[in-house]
Amino acid sequence: MNPIDLAAFAGLTAAVLLTLNLLLGVLVSTNYNPAKQWPRRKLPVPLFKIHNWTAYVAIAVVLLHPVLILFIKKPSFGLGDVLLPLSSPGVPLHNCLGALAFYSFLLVVITSYFRPKLGYRPWKKLHYTAYFAAVCMFMHGILIDQNLKGEIPDLLDGEKVLVEGCCLLVIAAGVWRWRRGTEKRRYRLAKKQKAA
Repeated sequence: MNPIDLAAFAGLTAAVLLTLNLLLGVLVSTNYNPAKQWPRRKLPVPLFKIHNWTAYVAIAVVLLHPVLILFIKKPSFGLGDVLLPLSSPGVPLHNCLGALAFYSFLLVVITSYFRPKLGYRPWKKLHYTAYFAAVCMFMHGILIDQNLKGEIPDLLDGEKVLVEGCCLLVIAAGVWRWRRGTEKRRYRLAKKQKAA
């Protein structure tokens, strides 16, 4: 495998892990209980911890993606092209989307680590950055030419279909989360039903 293939594999792996992490985050935010709902059994590890650990593993893989890009011979990327890809080879806009996604996800993971010091409300507002990061990640993954030749990407290529599928899953989970409502709304609704 050449560095382009390895970098692409790391990027795809990161997209899948971050999608899984976002889906777990949606479940955690709705107080999903696997013992009472599907699969109707207690998980060996709490959902929240699985969510945290997938985030840590995903960030490590996301970091590996640009490191592998540094080893590509043609087009040649420098450290500056990876850290701030405004004039990077290929399509700088798509590379900037990838960098923006990385920095945004990194912000979410770091602020989660300091959640007890930040307080719940400020942390939660910062945590919504994950949705912005997801948009940037999916746009980067779908729009970039996987061969780094500046060509129009084949949107029916297997790699692109994987990223598009992950994007659709996150959109569906977001719609489900929005329809489910906030904790306060669910609490008020349950209280009304008990009173009636």
